[in-house]
Amino acid sequence: MWTTRAETPDDTAAIHTVNAAAFPTTDEADLVDALRADPLAWVDGLSIVAETGDGEVVGYALLTRCHVGDTPALALAPCAVLPAHQRTGAGSAAIRTGLDTARRLGENLVVVLGHADYYPRFGFTPASRFGVRAPFEVPDDAFLALALDPTRPTPAGVVRYPAAFGV
Repeated sequence: MWTTRAETPDDTAAIHTVNAAAFPTTDEADLVDALRADPLAWVDGLSIVAETGDGEVVGYALLTRCHVGDTPALALAPCAVLPAHQRTGAGSAAIRTGLDTARRLGENLVVVLGHADYYPRFGFTPASRFGVRAPFEVPDDAFLALALDPTRPTPAGVVRYPAAFGV
């Protein structure tokens, strides 16, 4: 039902619109713009849009570079869907494509701060099971991690987010 793909330069405004509409403030939309401008955070191919059959961008998922200790990892955030298309699978499609692309790129550990009832469907479990901690107080069931290749070792320690996250 959804077409997913990496963003192109022509998608910037639509991505901003999706994030601004999906959240109460423009903070997440502004975060995406700041991450896009940070060459240490941005990973080409991991900014994913979900679009309708007629090409309207309605969903979005972003994976950017973070570190666990000194080891590279990815942070999944933000994920957003236009309100009229929420609960239709557009967000899930963008997330799955992003995770599959990250796996193909040889990435492994992905962290996300989010709803404990939503992210486990993608394989996320409490990050504490990996020995990974957030740099702020957060309930264990809301700070999650996923090893894209469970046969590879994963780092343990505190997550260091890109500066745009403000933590």
